[in-house]
Amino acid sequence: MIGSFSWTHLFYLVQSIGWTLVLSVLAFALGGIAGFLVMLARISPRAWLRNPAILFIECIQGIPLLILLFIVYFGLSVYGFALPALVAAGIAMMVYTSAYLGDIWRGCVEAMPRPQWEASECLSLTRWQTLRLVIIPQATRLSLPPTIGFLVQLIKMTSLASVIGFVELTRAGQIINNSIFQPFLVFTLVGIFYFLLCYPLSRWSASMERKLNVSNR
Repeated sequence: MIGSFSWTHLFYLVQSIGWTLVLSVLAFALGGIAGFLVMLARISPRAWLRNPAILFIECIQGIPLLILLFIVYFGLSVYGFALPALVAAGIAMMVYTSAYLGDIWRGCVEAMPRPQWEASECLSLTRWQTLRLVIIPQATRLSLPPTIGFLVQLIKMTSLASVIGFVELTRAGQIINNSIFQPFLVFTLVGIFYFLLCYPLSRWSASMERKLNVSNR
């Protein structure tokens, strides 16, 4: 039976945006910290650090995020680690984020001109001092557009957490639709909310990319 969409339903959707943002920030912040460590390992001259980082990145990038969610939420519960949906989604998305950000940032560091490394060596700077004082500050500026672009994708990928019962924006839409059966209206609104969350970030990323292109001419 088709019901009517009310202000209560709209308020429920708006509330769920908060949980979408919580999951996005949690995954991006923790994944960013882990991704920085992955990046350092990936560019290390030591094979015992570099090779595991390469393997980690290739494995995680080759596994769909949905499968990671299933492994963390359903798989770990078999061994007695029954995690709340938010925690499980946060862990899975943190691991996923760390692999992608680590690879993005590795590319930005390696894009720095080789003479800057050589000049630092002439100044007797250690490798870590060169990274911290010379390379990473410049690579950070270069990495902003792709990093924000990944954040946009991450916000949209939080919708996958709905399959393990986490009530974010997509799951809230499913719950409302199950009660009033108006999928076109409900999921159009859900799509609009995602657009409102992501579009400003997309424009910001594009704007920074244009500025970088102009400054590099």
